[in-house]
Amino acid sequence: MAGGREYRIAVLAGDGIGPEVTAAARTVLDAVAARHDRQFAYEEAPIGGAAYDATGRPLPEATLDVCRRSDAILFGAIGGPKWDGVPVAQRPESGLLGLRRALGLFANLRPVRALPALAGSSPLKPEIAAGTDMIVVRELTGGIYFGEPRRRWTTDEGRQAVDTMPYGEREIGRIVRLACELARGRRGKVSSVDKANVLDTSRLWREVATEVAAEYPDVAMEHVLVDACAMYLISDPRRFDVIVTENLFGDILTDEAAVIAGSLGVVPSASLNGKAPERSDSPGVQFGLYEPIHGSAPDIAGQDRANPLGAILSAALLLRLSFGLEDEARTIERAVDAALAAGLRTRDIAATGVRTVGTRELGEAVAAQVAAL
Repeated sequence: MAGGREYRIAVLAGDGIGPEVTAAARTVLDAVAARHDRQFAYEEAPIGGAAYDATGRPLPEATLDVCRRSDAILFGAIGGPKWDGVPVAQRPESGLLGLRRALGLFANLRPVRALPALAGSSPLKPEIAAGTDMIVVRELTGGIYFGEPRRRWTTDEGRQAVDTMPYGEREIGRIVRLACELARGRRGKVSSVDKANVLDTSRLWREVATEVAAEYPDVAMEHVLVDACAMYLISDPRRFDVIVTENLFGDILTDEAAVIAGSLGVVPSASLNGKAPERSDSPGVQFGLYEPIHGSAPDIAGQDRANPLGAILSAALLLRLSFGLEDEARTIERAVDAALAAGLRTRDIAATGVRTVGTRELGEAVAAQVAAL
């Protein structure tokens, strides 16, 4: 057997452009397997709207079973207007939320790097974005997306609604510790983002974050209000190394930070549960779900126009964080840089008048760079 063992990857392509970008990522993974003498086995399963159409559920039990017997998950995208009329509990997005809950995926890592070849694609001035290299660590299973009660009702004064944003010491402590551990391997700085001047949950967040930071004397921690953080991301993004924050704030800030890289289409992510895959033989690896941060983009689905780089770079994170294959991960990242340096662009990152390539062609070009490096 190639490489001594078989690495099992669950592929949840989902909806919209999800199948196209995950196919491109698989093409690149296959090139990595050939170059580095590895063996990757894929098992596909439905999720989101596609799963709802097939089974009446956005997260079938069979899909969960596939994920549980895999070493990592490669995820595409879910949702679209086709399912706007579906009851909330059966909406495609609830499939991803349920997957995070069922697998304990509490930490979402979104690395944001200013790629030199895409300096002209970012709306930020090159002198502001250049040199940016950060990771945003988002707490993923608590906060307002999961809090109860949540409901709507009608009174004599009109429609009302409420959502609840709970957080506990354990949830905060584990995500801040993960951020501090990451910072130890980087530049040694953590920016904890909250709204402690208004919210009780944020005051608890800041208190626990301060206590955890005391366990890491080699890591410098600062506290930043979320509105100030939003400003710094577009005025001075190089000031950040590792950002750690709660679920809602992290969701918003990472989409904002994507403009530094030039497009949502090039930003990868990893969602981790802090536990090694059952068959792991590499210390420090964690079971995870890996996905580009963009949505399902139903308006361009099936047109070979989607940018696959976010999915391809998510595959690099998968190799690094769940399989412990650092050389293989770096091969993908170098291949992406080489393809961009050669001038290959999808529409979302192309300057006016520049020839663009499709999803499949860019994926194949990155795979060719993997073989050539």
